[in-house]
Amino acid sequence: MRASLLQIEVDPDESVNSRRERVASLVRSQAGADLVVLPELWTVGAFAFDRFAAEAESTDPEHGATALAMSAAARDAGVWLHAGSIVEKGHRGGALYNTSLVFSPAGEPVAAYRKIHRFGFDRGEATLLSAGTEPVTVAHPQATLGLATCYDLRFPELFRALTDSGARAFVVPAGWPEKRAAHWYLLARARAVENQTFVLACGTAGAHAGVAQAGRTAVIDPWGEVLAQTDGNEETVVTAELDLAQVEKVRESFPVLKDRVLKDGVLKDGVLKDGVR
Repeated sequence: MRASLLQIEVDPDESVNSRRERVASLVRSQAGADLVVLPELWTVGAFAFDRFAAEAESTDPEHGATALAMSAAARDAGVWLHAGSIVEKGHRGGALYNTSLVFSPAGEPVAAYRKIHRFGFDRGEATLLSAGTEPVTVAHPQATLGLATCYDLRFPELFRALTDSGARAFVVPAGWPEKRAAHWYLLARARAVENQTFVLACGTAGAHAGVAQAGRTAVIDPWGEVLAQTDGNEETVVTAELDLAQVEKVRESFPVLKDRVLKDGVLKDGVLKDGVR
C-alpha cells in the first residue's frame, strides 16, 4: 500500500473556502496512491473553538461543502481518501461532533467516525462537542483500517478494540500541539508496537488559533520502526510504502497478542488466579 499523508497548514489569514479548494487540489496531485490522509479539523483549526459552531457542516456530500469537495477530489484522483475531520452538525438537537470522513476512489462516502475522546478537561472541545460512541473500521481493499483521532491516541483500549475488529493499520489524523510533540511520537509508536499494527499519524502544520502545531507526521510499522516522517511543522507530504504482509509476519514471529489475559477489563476465560472464578 502506498500511503500519502498531507500535513496541511492552517493559516488564519486563509479563508476556509480557499483552504478547502487548495487541499482538494493537493489531493488530486496524489493520483496513484492507495490511500491519502488529511489531518484533524484542517478546515477550521482544532483550537479555534469560537468558530466551531459557525463552521459546522454536514457529512453528506450533497449538503456539506467539505464532504462535497473531498468526494470530488477522491474521485478525480482515483484514491481512497481519509479526509481528516470536520466539525459535524448533527441531525438532532444541534449537537456538534469532531467527525472523520472516508471516501472511496469513486468518491462515495464509505465511513464516518465521530471522535470518542474529546480533549480539554471540561474546556474547549470537551464542552463544545458531543462524543462519538462507536469504534469504526474501513474495509480498504488492501487492509482493514482502524480510525482514531488525535486525543484518542492516549486511550489504548480503543486501539485494542480496533485490532479485535481486524484492523491492520490505524489512521490517526490530529491537531496535536507542539508543546507535547514528544508524546505524539511516543504514543504513536506504542500503539503500533502493542497491537503489531501500522500507524499512519497525520498532523497539521502552522498554528490553530495561536496554538503552535507539532506537525511531525509519521508512518510507523508493526515493529515500531518509523518508515517515514517529518521533523517539522511546515506543510508537506509524507509518503511511505507499507508491506501489509509484515503485520502477519510480526504477529507470527512474536505472537504477543496470543498471550493476552485480560479482554474488555476481565480475564478472557473467566478464571482468576489459582483457578478461583
